[in-house]
Amino acid sequence: MHIVLVEPEIPSNTGNISRTCAVTGSALHLVRPLGFSTDDRQLKRAGLDYWSLLDITYHDSIEDLWSAFPEGRFHYIETQAGQWYTDVHYGPDDFLVFGKETKGLPQTLLEEHQDEVIRIPMLNNAHARSLNLSNAVAIVTFEALRQQGFPNMV
Repeated sequence: MHIVLVEPEIPSNTGNISRTCAVTGSALHLVRPLGFSTDDRQLKRAGLDYWSLLDITYHDSIEDLWSAFPEGRFHYIETQAGQWYTDVHYGPDDFLVFGKETKGLPQTLLEEHQDEVIRIPMLNNAHARSLNLSNAVAIVTFEALRQQGFPNMV
């Protein structure tokens, strides 16, 4: 699996996500600009000693990511979408794309790829807008891996 964070802002979230990637064998893609330095102490602390286990790639834009993986199958996770993340059949090389913590993914991207936008169901409550990014990544990643029989995992 490929986990993509588009313009992540909070180092501890990215650190936690890097840990999820390390224990699942998922590649991590960070799309710039980042809201922190990758030397950030909070980022390293959240990822602990897992940072060296990561397959991590940096991209200057989402277009650069698409160019690097022209045959890639991308799923865009956002709070407003027609289909649930459990409605999708995931492949081992699929890309799970998550937006920045404060704004999510750009509206134009969502409109251009509306058939690939999925969501995690939540209560309809204006005060509970979304899950923490690292929790959302874990939920969708483990569903994708479950569908594949948790490859190479014990």
